[in-house]
Amino acid sequence: MKTLVLLFSILTFNAMAQSTSIYDYSFVSIDGETISLEQFKGKKVLFVNVASKCGFTGQYEQLQELHEKYGNQLVLIGFPCDQFGGQEPGSEEEIKGFCQKNYGVEFLMASKIEVKGKDQHPIYQWLTQAELNGVEKSKVAWNFSKYLIDEQGTYLEHFGSKVNPMSEEITKYFK
Repeated sequence: MKTLVLLFSILTFNAMAQSTSIYDYSFVSIDGETISLEQFKGKKVLFVNVASKCGFTGQYEQLQELHEKYGNQLVLIGFPCDQFGGQEPGSEEEIKGFCQKNYGVEFLMASKIEVKGKDQHPIYQWLTQAELNGVEKSKVAWNFSKYLIDEQGTYLEHFGSKVNPMSEEITKYFK
């Protein structure tokens, strides 16, 4: 009986481990293309929920700078979200145009998603739930929250909206 219980525990643990890899997830890009996170193995990934009409919108400039400076080590993905003060009301086309015109954004942008609540995107479920990411529980409190994973898909750190993308807190991971 102990052997059966141990075997069941091992199988359950393995099933949980397999289902909680960030690389099992995908999203739809701002251009409508399905993107699998699996293709980013070997690079760090920074996930940022973004908005065009927020007090932190100027961070697009630093996010683009981070992308340009560390793009060989980092995939940066912006996830437009309208859940905080209605600060991302535009369509995907409007969001993309705004970002390119005002900030020269070249990094990967997703279609608009929800980062909290009952319709929370599965990627953000993984990022915010310790039982999925294996590290910590967190909350997306506002626009421009940042989540960093390493080259193997391990959760590294959550940075709040006030953390500048080019700050030492973030760039220390790329030196």
